[in-house]
Amino acid sequence: MTGKSGRDGASHTIFAVSSGAMPSGVAVVRVSGRSARRAIAALAPPVPEPRRAALRRIGPASDAIDRGLVLWFPAPGSATGEDVAEFHVHGGRAVVGALVDALGGVADLRPAEPGEFTRRAVLNGRMDLTEAEAVADMVAAETALQRRQALRQMGGALRERYDGWRARLVAALAHLEADLDFPDEDLPPGIAAGVAFEVAALVDEIASHLDDGGAAERLRSGVAVAILGPPNAGKSSLLNRLARRPAAIVSHIAGTTRDVVEVHLDLAGLAVALWDTAGLREDGGDEIEAEGMRRSLERAGSADLRLVVLDGAGWPEVPAATAAVMAAADVVVWNKADLRADLRADPGAVADPPAMEGPVLWVSALTGAGLPELEAVLAERAGGLAALAAGLGPTRTRHRSALEDTRAALTRALATAEAELAAEDLRVAATALGRITGRIDVEELLDAVFAEFCIGK
Repeated sequence: MTGKSGRDGASHTIFAVSSGAMPSGVAVVRVSGRSARRAIAALAPPVPEPRRAALRRIGPASDAIDRGLVLWFPAPGSATGEDVAEFHVHGGRAVVGALVDALGGVADLRPAEPGEFTRRAVLNGRMDLTEAEAVADMVAAETALQRRQALRQMGGALRERYDGWRARLVAALAHLEADLDFPDEDLPPGIAAGVAFEVAALVDEIASHLDDGGAAERLRSGVAVAILGPPNAGKSSLLNRLARRPAAIVSHIAGTTRDVVEVHLDLAGLAVALWDTAGLREDGGDEIEAEGMRRSLERAGSADLRLVVLDGAGWPEVPAATAAVMAAADVVVWNKADLRADLRADPGAVADPPAMEGPVLWVSALTGAGLPELEAVLAERAGGLAALAAGLGPTRTRHRSALEDTRAALTRALATAEAELAAEDLRVAATALGRITGRIDVEELLDAVFAEFCIGK
């Protein structure tokens, strides 16, 4: 794969802080490019042995900045495939700021752009695009499951699958073209039938891979859960209980929530985005409340899972505006169980709620009663949506789009009786599949992939 890296291509040597926020115990400043060796010679001579840390005085000859470790990774045996130097110094802002300023004074060095280190690694063949995307996912991971997913992808799980499909596709195309180009040669019989058999197998495997309901994407980005219900049912109080902080304003005044409030939770290792929405009322309220209801229903329509919160004091009546939007798969929660004397005396007295197909629970956002059971149900339902037991599927929309294009081209190849047209469709399929891992030279694709990266990665 070839292309330009950054605003100057790979002609300049880049540097950036590659560790976390400061102040910290240690900060790592990375340098990559043809002048990385010059950076060490200028600030911490002599250049140490490759891949061995050396304690050095770091800074210009006239002004020592710190004492720290210096590492040297000559190309191509480095993270980026270029010459790489690393300076490990104390993580104070003044120390790191002085080191960055000093590197800026070395000829041919400039600050890195977002994602430029990883971009150069892709351009130099050290990783493919799916592995590069996993680097960004690892940095952004908020839960253990997201971390594990990113780690598997960084290890090449997706690359191996997609490259395997592409290798089989290219082999099938080669056989078909040989049959077309050398009709008079003594080639093995049944080449066309063998190609058709392999293409049909690829269509089935790709279809199965795509038929995950977006599970891998949900696991990566999080499951969206919308909280619906009438005003004053305790939706915001329940949100605060689940978030374990006062994320939403709570008041006895109806219509306190006018817009969607979003909080992020870690439920059994799964990222969940919880949306508190405006109360659903029959009269629509004033203009602002009406807009809040419209946004509530819009968010509910795009949610992966819906949590309907009802006022337990009014059991078993469900307000009409809420009943009108309820669906069979909704998780139904009767709140304010603490107000039900009959429930406190005999939980079985209200254990038979109106007929609803989804889970039905009694909770108290005030006391926390029933919250563990609710969290367990949410974790189970969200985990089912994310299909955690399934294999690693497409984790991004661009993966899914390219796979759909691949499947469509392969399907066309199977349907045509003209071998020349089938061969062209196989070439189209191979190109679409190559877009996922980056086995084609597309600068726009690189820009889209690395736009989300941070400086130093």
